[in-house]
Parts: sequence; C-alpha cells; structure tokens
Amino acid sequence: MTGKAKPGPPNEPTPPSTPPSPAAWWRWLLPIGSLILLVWVLAIITTTGSGGTTYSYTDFVGKVAAGQVQAVTIDDQGAVSGRLSNGTRFTSQIPTALNVSQLEPQLRDHHVEITATKQGNALISFLVGFLPFALIIGFLMWIGRQGQRSITGGLSGFGRSRAKIIEAERPTTRFGDVAGYEGVKQEISEVVDFLRAPERYAAAGAKPPRGVIMVGPPGTGKTLFARAVAGEAAVPFLSVTGSAFVEMYVGVGASRVRDLFDEARKRAPSIVFIDEIDAIGGRRGGPVSGGSDEREQTLNQLLAEMDGFDQVSGIVVMAATNRPDTLDPALLRPGRFDRQVTVPLPNQTERSAILTVHGAGKHFAPDVDFGKIARATPGFSGADLANLVNEAAINAVRANRATIAAADLDTARDRVLLGRRETSNALLPEERQAVAVHESGHALLATLCEHADPVAKVTILPAGLTLGATEQLPEAERHLYSKSYLIDLLTVRLGGRAAELVVFGEGSTGAANDLAGATQIATRMVRDFGLSSVLGPVGYAAANPQHLGEEGGELPRKPYSEQTQRTIDEEVARLLGQAEQRAISLLRTHRGALDRLAVILTEQESIDGEIVGQVLRDERLALPPDKRINTSSLGQALGKGR
Repeated sequence: MTGKAKPGPPNEPTPPSTPPSPAAWWRWLLPIGSLILLVWVLAIITTTGSGGTTYSYTDFVGKVAAGQVQAVTIDDQGAVSGRLSNGTRFTSQIPTALNVSQLEPQLRDHHVEITATKQGNALISFLVGFLPFALIIGFLMWIGRQGQRSITGGLSGFGRSRAKIIEAERPTTRFGDVAGYEGVKQEISEVVDFLRAPERYAAAGAKPPRGVIMVGPPGTGKTLFARAVAGEAAVPFLSVTGSAFVEMYVGVGASRVRDLFDEARKRAPSIVFIDEIDAIGGRRGGPVSGGSDEREQTLNQLLAEMDGFDQVSGIVVMAATNRPDTLDPALLRPGRFDRQVTVPLPNQTERSAILTVHGAGKHFAPDVDFGKIARATPGFSGADLANLVNEAAINAVRANRATIAAADLDTARDRVLLGRRETSNALLPEERQAVAVHESGHALLATLCEHADPVAKVTILPAGLTLGATEQLPEAERHLYSKSYLIDLLTVRLGGRAAELVVFGEGSTGAANDLAGATQIATRMVRDFGLSSVLGPVGYAAANPQHLGEEGGELPRKPYSEQTQRTIDEEVARLLGQAEQRAISLLRTHRGALDRLAVILTEQESIDGEIVGQVLRDERLALPPDKRINTSSLGQALGKGR
C-alpha cells in the first residue's frame, strides 16, 4: 500500500484510577466501629437513672412553692432530679452563679425529701478517665498485629507463585478451536499423548519432552495453543507470566519458581505455561543493571527445576516468546526445552479458516467472501483478524444493522491499516487534484508493471495519517521475491512522485513516505540481498536477528568500510534514479490514461482496480479540454488555493 502521509500527535488515553479493595475497607471499619460502639455504651451508662420532664429553674421553684414536689436529689454540680407528688419524674439545673441560699429552707417548708450526692459514681469516673488511654493502647496493639501479620504472612506470600491454576475440568479449548496451523498442532500433539499415557513412552524407552517453547510474532495464538493442549489432555493448567517472578527483593523470584513447580508436582500430570518467558530467561552475563542479580537467580532456579524433576512425573513446561534471540542458551538446550515450535503468521488459507472461527455467531450478508478477505489481509495475525471482524460488526451497528456486509469488512480493513477516516479533514480543491494525480500514478504503474501486484482499490479520502492510498493485493502468498519484482516495486513506489513531475513539473511533500519505503527496499537489495552488479554477491545482514514482529532497522555496527558504504549509497541512488526515470517514461507514454484516471478519482473519490484497467484500455479516447487536470505548477496551484 502506498499513500501520502500527514503527521499528527497521538492521543494517549488516561488510565482509570483503581478503587480500594473491600479488604482494605474492612481493616479500617473494624476499629472505627468498635470505637463508636464503646462511646455509645458509655453514653448509655452515664445517662442511666435520668429521665422524665426537664424543667427550667424558674419552673422548678414554682413547683416547689405549689407543693407539687415530693423528693429531690441534688449533686455537687447543681444537677437536680426528683419526683412530683403524682409520681412523675423530672430533672432541672440549679444555676450556680445565682444566690440560691433560700432554696433549701423553701424545700424544708414544703416537706420535700432532700438527698445530696456527688456527680456519677466511682466506676463511671474511672471509665471516663481511663477511656482515652485505653483507646490509644488498643489502637497501638491493633497496628502492631497488622504489621506482624504483614511481615509474616506478607513475606511468605511474597515467595509464593502467582500462577493462575486451572483445574482439569476448566479448560474447554480444543485443537478444533484453533483454525489452521496443522503443522504446529502435529508438533505439540505428542505432548498431549504423553500426558494422557506416559507409560507408552516409558515402555518404549522414549523420553517424553520436558519443555516446549513456542516462538512467533505477537497475536499468532501461542497462548491459545497452550490452552488447547491443556484442554485436549484434560490436566491441570498452571499459567503464569515471566514478569510475575520479577521483584526488587533478591531471592523472591527463585522462591516463586520453586513454589510453582511444587504446585505442579501436587497436581501431576499437569502443564506449566510461562508466557513472555524472555522477562526472566534473558542471557546471563549481560550489562549490569538494577535487578540483574535477582533475574539471574530466578533463571538459575528455573534451569534447576526443569532439569531436576522426574521424567515420568507428568509435568510439561510450555513457554511462549517473540524474542527467541534474547534467551539464554542453557534454557534452550535439550533436556529443558526440547522442542522449539515456530508459530508463524497465518497464510491465506489459514486466514480464511481463522475468519470463519471468529465469524461464528455473527450474521453475514451473502456478499461476504472470507477467501477474498483473507487474500486482502496479508501479514495479519489471528488477533488482527479477530479485531477486523469486531470492527466490521461495530460498523454495522453504527448503521443500525445486525447483518455484517462486505462493505463493513472493507471499511474495517481500512480502519485497521490506515486509521479512522476524518470527515473534518477536508482537502482544498487543488489538494484533491494533487492527491488524485499522485494516486493515479501509483495505480497506473502497478497495472503497467508486469511483476507488480494487481490494484484492488484507489482512494483519495483522508484516513488516519494518509491523504490517499492505493491498495494492491497479491494473487498468491509470496515467500521469495525476485529482482524483477523488487524493481517493479520500486517503480510503483515512486509512481506518485513521477506523476506529480509529469503533470505539474515539480514534486511535493506527499511523496515523503514513498521515498522512505523505496530507499529501504533499495538499501536491502544492495546490502542484504546481493542484487547489485557493482557490489557483487555480498550480503551484510544484521548480526543480531530482529525480534519477531518488528521491522528491520539499521545495523548497530557496520561490518564494512567507509568505501563500501559509499558504494552502497551510490548503488541505492542509482536504483532509485532508474526506477523514477522508468516511472516518468511510462506515465508520459500513457499521459491520457493518467489525466482520465485523475479526473475519475476527483469525481468519485474511491474506485476499484478494474476501473484502472478499463481506463488503460480506453486510453485512445481523448478527454475534452475542460475535463483535463490543470498542468500548471503544483506550487502555484496550491498557492492559489490558499
């Protein structure tokens, strides 16, 4: 796919905050609730014996003068509690700031029974005085117990494995749920046979595999294969990631490895699956960094455990990584990981089968052809295909439909490859013409070059970082690329810039992405593939293989001289120059088709590859003057638009 790039800043989502766990709330609610309960009980004790009607001091004196008071109890703080002649209990308060010396004679004159007491009693006074100290001491004791529990239980939990244990009845994934990859299934099916009947191997004197490591790009289903093995064998499945062993404390990772294998022995026969094993299985003796001692101890313990358990114990270790070049050689030797199974990107047939699996339970229109979609998605992994089907379903929901049409899958593919279509990113009329000419150049050269892949779609609608795109679909899955194919590929890559030079007489910034891709292809032709007649059959491939799923980068250290580098640069420039001149010559020869195709693109915005071929066949029909693309300078045209 070729197109015009438009830079833009990415938007990073803000991670949601994590709410406190219920266990943390209960640890604090217990002491707080106990404190509230204690205060409530104390309040009940201090208010015991009080009750009835509360009178002001004036009303109290009036009741005494009327002879309605039968008995009173007065404490040293002036609090009064008493009983009326009709048996009603009451309370009042004598104001100590006033002269109330006449109150006692008045009470005696009306024959009121008087009782004098001190406020509260000894028990209540003791509780009130001791309560703050008791609360402080209790709180400190509770904190101490929590700390001791964290030290004893927490540190013991530190050394425990964080493996997720799935018992025998839990795994439901089978090999039938994994589409394609028949060779990989055959490789790991022997692991299932060993777990089902280990005595067969023992009787024949064959040693069962101790470990199987699956290597492949991200999203190819390595974890799914491990679950399928567990489901087929109907044995416990202990799943853990490599990062779960890494801690800042030395020795914790090794302890977790021991605990993991102890759990596996208790549940034997069983499978131990370590995802992203490169987190702990990296080469030893590398550059010293923080935590290197802990990582090496963890790796040493893993090596000892894999070399130490009984061969007939029924434990198989499976691992997955997309960085096999970083693993320690001791981990990959026979006796530990006996087999290295490569899980590559699916081919066209396998992609069709994977789409069928992910499409189960969804409603598709009759025009949906999974074979055609598989052909249009070279380089897609299983995870990419699952995302493609999900995006198509979302697109159908946006249109208020429950049935997924072929157009939804095409839109989803553009969404995955190019990005979201920006309706607000409208192009100026002059820019639309420039993009149409650019993409017409790509499309025509892809049709004219003998070894180029056929054109499937051409569009000038902005999407993501591209202002337009020309999509090419290979007729078959390619594994080898000839020099003729690569030269045609360079010609098609430079077709957009060549079209701008033919029509407008100058280039633009829209060819930046095309130039970068073409330069990379030409560099690899000269430096890696030995396809240069000047440099000869010499290849300077990268000394260290790239991680699976990553693009090849520059060599960390050049294994050749500056003179060789100068020769490489000259050959790259020669290849690119020849490809550009070839593209310009072809487009000048077919200038009528270029103008007609650019006009069609400007009017329709998106066209199929069949229209490109039809335009070439009808090239002899000249365009009217008013329908031709303006051949003035590109800079002047865009300048007028602004």
